[in-house]
Amino acid sequence: MESILQCVLHVSVTILLLLGHMITALEVPLDLPQPPTITHQSPKDYIVDPRESIVVHCEAKGKPHPSFSWTRNGTHFDIDKDPKVTMKPGAGTLVIDISGEKPEAYEGVYQCTARNEHGAAVSNNIVVRQSRSPLWAKERIEPIVVQEGVSLVLQCRPPAGLPPPIIFWMDNNFLRLIQNSRVSQALNGDLYFSNVRTEDTRSDYICYARFPHTQTIQQKQPITVRVLNDSPSGERRPTFLVPSGASSSAMVLRGDVLQLECIAEGLPTPEISWRKDSGDLPMNRTTLHNFQKTLMISDVTEADAGDYRCMASNSQGAVYHIITVTVKAAPYWISTPKNLILAPKETGVLSCLPSGNPKPIISWSMNGIPIENSPRDPSRKVEEDSIIFSDVQPGSSAVYQCNTSNEFGYLLANAFVNVLAEPPRVLTRPNEVYQVIANGPALLDCATFGSPIPKITWFKEGQNSVLDGDDYEQHNNGSLEIHTAQKADSGKYTCVAINSLGKKENHVYLEVKEPTRILKQPEYKVVQRKGNVLFECKVKHDPSLIPTMTWLKNDGELPDDERFVVDMDSLTIYNVTEGDEGTYTCIMNTTLDQDSASARLTLVDQPDPPTDLEMTELRARSVQLTWVPGSDNNSPIQRFIIQYEDVLHQQGVWHNLTEVPGTKTTAHLALSPYVLYAFRVLAVNEVGFSQPSYPSARYQTEPAAPEENPSEVDAAGNEHDNLVISWKALTSLQSSGPGLQYKVSWRQTDGDRDWESVTVANVSKYVVLGTPTYVPFEVKVQAVNDYGSAPEPTAVRGFSGEDLPMAPPEAVQVLVENSTLAEVQWDPINPQMVRGWLMGYKVYYWKEDPQIEEQKVLTFGRNKTQGKLPGLQPYSQYTFNVRAFNEKGEGPSSPNQQFNTPEGVPGPPASLRITNPSLDSLTVEWGPPVELNGQLTGYTLRYQPINSTNELGPLEEVTLPANTTSCTLHSLKYSTRYKFYLNANTVKGAGPAVTEETVIIMDEDLMHHPAVDVGKGHTELPHPVFPTTLSLRPPFPKVHLSSPGFGNVSSSVGEDGAVLSWEYWGQDKNLFVEYTVDNSKEEWTKESVNGSQTYLLKGLKAGTSYKVRVVAKDHTGVTVHSSQELSITVPVIPSQQVDIATQGWFIGLMCAIALLILVLLIACFIKRNKGGKYPVKEKEDAHADPEIQPMKDDDGTFGEYSDTEDHKPLKGSRTPSNGTVKKDDSDDSLVDYGEGGEGQFNEDGSFIGQYSGKKERDTAEGNESSEAPSPVNAMNSFV
Repeated sequence: MESILQCVLHVSVTILLLLGHMITALEVPLDLPQPPTITHQSPKDYIVDPRESIVVHCEAKGKPHPSFSWTRNGTHFDIDKDPKVTMKPGAGTLVIDISGEKPEAYEGVYQCTARNEHGAAVSNNIVVRQSRSPLWAKERIEPIVVQEGVSLVLQCRPPAGLPPPIIFWMDNNFLRLIQNSRVSQALNGDLYFSNVRTEDTRSDYICYARFPHTQTIQQKQPITVRVLNDSPSGERRPTFLVPSGASSSAMVLRGDVLQLECIAEGLPTPEISWRKDSGDLPMNRTTLHNFQKTLMISDVTEADAGDYRCMASNSQGAVYHIITVTVKAAPYWISTPKNLILAPKETGVLSCLPSGNPKPIISWSMNGIPIENSPRDPSRKVEEDSIIFSDVQPGSSAVYQCNTSNEFGYLLANAFVNVLAEPPRVLTRPNEVYQVIANGPALLDCATFGSPIPKITWFKEGQNSVLDGDDYEQHNNGSLEIHTAQKADSGKYTCVAINSLGKKENHVYLEVKEPTRILKQPEYKVVQRKGNVLFECKVKHDPSLIPTMTWLKNDGELPDDERFVVDMDSLTIYNVTEGDEGTYTCIMNTTLDQDSASARLTLVDQPDPPTDLEMTELRARSVQLTWVPGSDNNSPIQRFIIQYEDVLHQQGVWHNLTEVPGTKTTAHLALSPYVLYAFRVLAVNEVGFSQPSYPSARYQTEPAAPEENPSEVDAAGNEHDNLVISWKALTSLQSSGPGLQYKVSWRQTDGDRDWESVTVANVSKYVVLGTPTYVPFEVKVQAVNDYGSAPEPTAVRGFSGEDLPMAPPEAVQVLVENSTLAEVQWDPINPQMVRGWLMGYKVYYWKEDPQIEEQKVLTFGRNKTQGKLPGLQPYSQYTFNVRAFNEKGEGPSSPNQQFNTPEGVPGPPASLRITNPSLDSLTVEWGPPVELNGQLTGYTLRYQPINSTNELGPLEEVTLPANTTSCTLHSLKYSTRYKFYLNANTVKGAGPAVTEETVIIMDEDLMHHPAVDVGKGHTELPHPVFPTTLSLRPPFPKVHLSSPGFGNVSSSVGEDGAVLSWEYWGQDKNLFVEYTVDNSKEEWTKESVNGSQTYLLKGLKAGTSYKVRVVAKDHTGVTVHSSQELSITVPVIPSQQVDIATQGWFIGLMCAIALLILVLLIACFIKRNKGGKYPVKEKEDAHADPEIQPMKDDDGTFGEYSDTEDHKPLKGSRTPSNGTVKKDDSDDSLVDYGEGGEGQFNEDGSFIGQYSGKKERDTAEGNESSEAPSPVNAMNSFV
């Protein structure tokens, strides 16, 4: 047992070490042996200046220090044979002197190898090319003559350089040409004119190309442009010059910059705008250039793919162009290989996890040689993206290269495996003192190295236990973090590093200080000039820390002024002036922390009220008011508010009349008739309002006719024979004179009708009676007083009151589409019959069932002439009618009509239970479905056994007639659990199933108390099985149909894949299961299901989420029905560990030991009991029935055994369910002792002493006998 436990412990430790190596990358101290590591190299694409020496960098570290070699264009580059090439001492960097040589001779692909006795690391392939700045080809450019208003393109076409040149346009005076939305340079360097003007005429359009590496500039021959205006082009809508056509495409690599360009011509000059069809442009990565003509998105991601729409518009129209952007990706790292330090016999993994689009290909090399060509290493197992090392040996150190590539590039990473046996060493300085502030985190370092990786534990002085728990966290690098340090945490800490080769410890010290806190903060101060102000800032700090108090004004130093006095805990400002206003901050600093607080000093007050109000320029409808401002109290007056009092109508109530800026002291006031005015003025600054000034003298205006009519005039009836006219009454100020009244006029608009009118007062509504039902009217409301009428008002249209519709819709008919859906059609109602505004139509329908009186109503829009009735009950009769309705209500219904829905699949059986269980039979009873949905054609009963590990056995199926409600099954296996599935059928197919489980009784004594049903509910069936199961307990769940064709769609996920099940009621039989990775833009994968209602999806990736649906297609391949989309996630199946109990060598060894002990025991028994009987034998002879050996009632143990009667059961042997053992079953057979039988080991390695001549798995075991030492008992005691 101990050896087995040690084995399990060793496996666990191995797994932990493996995980540790996978997540931890250690740096090997340079004084220890280690393979080379490349530390510096030139870029992959290396462009050099032909005027300077070529320097190709390659530096590496290792122990011993590595040597270097190079290849060029795939072959060894012998630098000793070329006097122009030297290598820097101590490094592999090449220096190539190209003076007097052609630089082209040294162009090529270079690769560096750094090598020592422990391995070889290689650099990237470094492509060395010289920069080129070729001359412009000689050309003769004819002058360009164009008419004013047309578009123009001046081509640059610079010579191809390396790298490409930078293009710009200048004139003969080396001044850049002015560009704008009309004239701009494209990405290719050409100069585009959306339309030309006469001022564009010139002879010095010059394109320049600047080559950055050589810092040379080449120029094109000047271009002459002459613009004529004898036949100018007219205005026109935009068209695109770049790109051409209505759409185009672009490809960009992930991480690059996406540049999209749209240049349009037209007159007037078009404006360009951009948007993305499938979403918003990324805010932080999008910029517009070249006068909105170029869209740039930096750091492109896959989400930036899609359609981009650029639109050009002017006053003549608009045009757009769609650019479809696809995003690919050169290989990039998800996780780079990390160096692996292993001790002998240890296990580790090198992982190489790239990504890209297309998916990159991974290849491995060892010491620069493809791994398939490297010497075979039994401790190394190469998989696609990882190399697994197990039981490594000294001397197997090496450098491994992971090369991943696709069509857009490659990545190369070096990672070494260093096999070392090194005792722990602590790299952190000893006796380090850490000072932290209380209630903050404390991090104590313990950097270590060792191989095997040392285990780090921390101890605090005076405590023997390891520091762990919620207050402490030990990081992977060995550091100890105290999340919330307290004073009690101060003291000496020891970190201990242990591995199999030794132990090392280090001491550090933690000092926890009190935090610095400002106890009394400076407060906001408002003072007047010449006053004094005191800011207090009282602080508490740790006495062992030296504090420093600093005061700032507006985040800067205090003024050098004796009026500012700084004490230990305060700042005083004497004789405050306007310049002292601002924010004052006190900062208390210590060596560990600081605290600060701020307060503002404000020198403000409300302004004084204005004075000396005077009215001048008195006129009938206006007056000029002047005043003298009061003091602004050091805060500028922002505005003046002029208020008035209507002494005649609202004495004592002041209203705002107007405002003027704070710089003015005069206001010209427009007045209304028939008002007795008094005025006052208020001043406003940042602080607030001044007190009002004293009122001015009063001034009364003469009355006049109203100047405006009532607003918000409305006309609408609230009864079928009236018209309600309403308005918003005028205020007293708007009345303009005494005797205010309203002249209300109306007339019917359908025909040449005369206006009718009435004059009312002190109301805002008038009701016209006796109107026809819902006819249009025009109404007007005019203000009138004793001095005349307001201007003629504008007529407002409205309708008299509505009445209920007079007639129902006609030509009503119904079309039954399937068992749950029908469509009702009707002709629109005659508008004359509506008698109001038609709101729509209502369809009333109900099922002709005396138990269901619920009436359903569906409402459809006014323009609808048909509507669908969903959710119908199959195989049912429905009655319906149609009604029109307006705002008044519903009209009469159409004559009731009836229709019948066809049959559908039935609901689940109402009940399912198991009765009369016996040794090999039972009875299944059920109730018919509550929802028949048609004529039942029968039932389908399926059942299958379940073993002790919940694995399902073969599925049996029984077809039963419709008039049966029970079924007896025979020839079942006793002592076995069965699962039953029952569903009802109609001509339309099978309905959902109900399930039940039961156990076939193994003991006759238990048959009097049968135990039925241990599991009910939703069940995931093995494939192929019926697709849907429902819980037996009511109410049954309602299944939502995602489309008229599919229903009851469900899924289950297992190790073999995902099982889908569904119901389909459509006519088309071409069914497919489609699936795609969730949240991806991949195409849907399609698999045919050949008319089945269940399907197993295989080959899904573990840990991946998928969207799945079922579709039906017609003979042309067009989808006619589609189910709802399901989301499924394939679980990650853990790798199964090897059970030692199943290993052949172990079983053979144990059997040999057992047989040897058995032989010794038998010899011993014969010697001790020769010629006699066991005491147990005498007890057994006293039993009356020799065929039955009963079990004890109390504890279930078997009786004692005889050494001669073979029919008595052995301890651990299986007893039949009837409690008897047949005489012809020999207990002494080798099969019963486990030779080739079912003897096995528990998971912990202990031997299970179960012996049986049967092949079925035992389901019950007797307890141990405490009597005679039978051979099997001896075996069990041995184990």
